[in-house]
Amino acid sequence: MSLVQIQAHPTRKRPKRLPPWLRKPTRDYGAVHDLKVQLRNRGLHTVCESARCPNMHECFARGTATFMILGNTCTRTCGFCSVPQGTPGPLATDEPRHVARMARRMGLRHVVITSVNRDELPDGGSAHFAATVLAVRRELPEALVEVLVPDFLGDMEAVARVLDAGCAIFNHNMETVSRLYRRVRPQAEYRRSLDVLDFARRHSPSVLTKSGVMVGLGESIEEVRELLQDLRSSGTAVATIGQYLQPHRRRLPVERYLHPEEFDDLRDYGLSIGFRAVFSGPFVRSSYMADDFGPMAALRG
Repeated sequence: MSLVQIQAHPTRKRPKRLPPWLRKPTRDYGAVHDLKVQLRNRGLHTVCESARCPNMHECFARGTATFMILGNTCTRTCGFCSVPQGTPGPLATDEPRHVARMARRMGLRHVVITSVNRDELPDGGSAHFAATVLAVRRELPEALVEVLVPDFLGDMEAVARVLDAGCAIFNHNMETVSRLYRRVRPQAEYRRSLDVLDFARRHSPSVLTKSGVMVGLGESIEEVRELLQDLRSSGTAVATIGQYLQPHRRRLPVERYLHPEEFDDLRDYGLSIGFRAVFSGPFVRSSYMADDFGPMAALRG
């Protein structure tokens, strides 16, 4: 199947129903309930729940989850995300310890930690983020720690603080192409996100850098290719590409559902320009199956 450039157009009819390849019939409510109870007992959140990830049942059934720290309220108003937006409460000082103990209880070999944006904090919450990484490393010294960080408003000292805590994989998502930033990520900047990834590569050469993008928001295939080229220019080693799915009707609508073959073509293109790995598919998310991704860390350096 050849790639077709799709330009955003306000009069184009938007898709109404999920195509067959985006329907997940399997649900494991028991596993979801059990893990949610354990998380709530420790006052912990997961991006799986807050972002309404379509893979949640599958991942919870496998005993995996992505911890979301710094609370459950984000200071930004991104058009794609279902994480609650508003004014966050105070930091939970015991959160790093609870994350570490929960990760040990789950028997995780690959621990993924992300966070909301906390732009109101002087350091963007980076000290708390670093403390969580350190707590997990003390509790699970053999586990790989992957972080998925915000841009910290371009504060590279904050980025360095998280890196210096000892993560094996550093992820910062671009989310979308440059043209759509104002609509999709109004408080973010395309160049700033690339600079975060470039700084991470230079500051910690032994850490694997990674970034993710959603498709289906009105971008063209050529724009996605240009984004992948920009990521390679920043030294990013791994890319994830997945289908955007509207979490609820107050968020941006889906403009197009890409066919699985188009995801394959984007994967092949990314590999052809030098990425060490490209995970591309309708259900791919930043930390989906991250524990299977762990062996990639051996390629860093």
